[in-house]
Amino acid sequence: MDFEPFYLTIKLALVTTMFLFLIGIPLAYWLAFSKAKGKVIIEALVGLPLVLPPSVLGFYLLLAFSPENWFGSFLDQYFDVRLVFSFPGLVIASVIYSLPFMVQPLQSGFVMIPKNLIETSMLLGKSKLTTLTRVLLPNMKNALITACILAFAHTMGEFGVVLMVGGNIPGETRVISLAIHNEVEAMNYAQANLYAGILLLFSFLVLIGVYLLNHRMLKVNYIG
Repeated sequence: MDFEPFYLTIKLALVTTMFLFLIGIPLAYWLAFSKAKGKVIIEALVGLPLVLPPSVLGFYLLLAFSPENWFGSFLDQYFDVRLVFSFPGLVIASVIYSLPFMVQPLQSGFVMIPKNLIETSMLLGKSKLTTLTRVLLPNMKNALITACILAFAHTMGEFGVVLMVGGNIPGETRVISLAIHNEVEAMNYAQANLYAGILLLFSFLVLIGVYLLNHRMLKVNYIG
């Protein structure tokens, strides 16, 4: 059995989750506390992948990344970077596609924190960055874990976006969802079943770990 698709899938999910974590925290913080008039537009853009078919998003990303268009041409000409049919292109596409799965749980976590904790921190003269790192984030561990797991799991199961942007290149962009699709098309159902079963078991174990961790944290908080 070829384990390369599993390696690429886990690598893609980990890298995507890392970037989403770095992007999602400040974005979710702004969405939770900003009173800007245009906030609803940003919220709609962030949540768009939830309702947009993956093939549609993948198609427009393919057009944008293509050297035939201005953005792809700019990257190719000045930075010698091609995002179409490449792993970096898959990462960027996955970050965009999985963004709401990171941002929305974090935004809810920020909103659920009692305002008196934030006000107390501000009265003590703490900066917004200190309040974020010392007060907000430590009090929303469940939201942080949930957001990371949702983003990771969602990236693991991507198909339409990765097919459009990454193609189906062995060792480069052929993730496990594409490998399963290939085996089904070749009518090799035994191999497809093996791939799918391993992915199903892995996903199930990850979710069990998350729920156990969440229950343990809730129990600790209750006792505390």
